[in-house]
Amino acid sequence: MSGQPVIGVLALQGDVREHVNALDASGVTARPIRRREELDQVDGLVIPGGESTTMSKLADVFGLRDPIRERIGDGMPVYGSCAGMIMLATEVLDGRPDQRGFDGIEMTVRRNAFGRQVDSFEAPVEITGVSGPPFHAVFIRAPWVERVADGVEVLGRVTEGPAAGRVVAVRQGNLLATAFHPELTGDLRVHRYFVDLVRNAA
Repeated sequence: MSGQPVIGVLALQGDVREHVNALDASGVTARPIRRREELDQVDGLVIPGGESTTMSKLADVFGLRDPIRERIGDGMPVYGSCAGMIMLATEVLDGRPDQRGFDGIEMTVRRNAFGRQVDSFEAPVEITGVSGPPFHAVFIRAPWVERVADGVEVLGRVTEGPAAGRVVAVRQGNLLATAFHPELTGDLRVHRYFVDLVRNAA
């Protein structure tokens, strides 16, 4: 990488534009990614929130599943929010039998763990490595993390309410995942944290 990092946002389905805008505001070049040749031109990748089963199918349709897995294996930084967290997990509970992700982070996540769309909520989350007050996290049909391997660092948990203590932010090497949607808040701290991962990986 020379100069400013280029970070892609997987544009198969989900809140792509919001992540592109947040990355642009964080001082990097951001672009949507739908093809193998576009993936080859980025230094990092964001997997947005959306519908993980749909993303799983479209990753095969667009021929991106194996290339993304290969880039992850080569050390490319990847950040997944909500459905993106599910796509990065090595094990998914309550998913469809044919649902397949990118097997990046050694963790077990439970799909739609917090409930249906009507059960969406907001809560403060303190995130290790992100300075300032607790992050105002937006959860929409969100997963949570039920198990992590030894090499996975827990960065954040819900701090109050009935879901208090649930793991909602993790990191393993250059891979980052949150159960919530920072791209919907106007708070750029999580995106800037990821941008730093991309810069350091280079």
